[in-house]
Amino acid sequence: QVQLAESGGGWVQAGGSVRLSCTASGRTLNYYSIGWFRQAPGKQRNFIAAINPSGDTKYDPAFAEGRFTIAKDNANNTVSLEMSTLKPEDTAVYSCAAKIGGYIANTVGYRFWGQGTQVTVSS
Repeated sequence: QVQLAESGGGWVQAGGSVRLSCTASGRTLNYYSIGWFRQAPGKQRNFIAAINPSGDTKYDPAFAEGRFTIAKDNANNTVSLEMSTLKPEDTAVYSCAAKIGGYIANTVGYRFWGQGTQVTVSS
């Protein structure tokens, strides 16, 4: 089965940018869709975006304004989430997850999850 590890989180000032990486091991991502999610303190986990094995992407409408970009690097078995113009309300634990086949634009159906990485945006 595939194992996922997120990296790239940390502290950033409002208006800044962060690039998160989701690195897969154990399996190639050629057969998996990868989704990015976030969970703020005291709130439910929300779907951000997903990318399927073909490279097609889907964004939740709340994240489709251009500040978040998901991309896939097949050579490194990695999916990234580029975030720009960050706001304090973007503070959350960001997680990636994998499912075989096509993507789903919600948290259900993703079987394999990483541990998450904290992103804190200071004002």
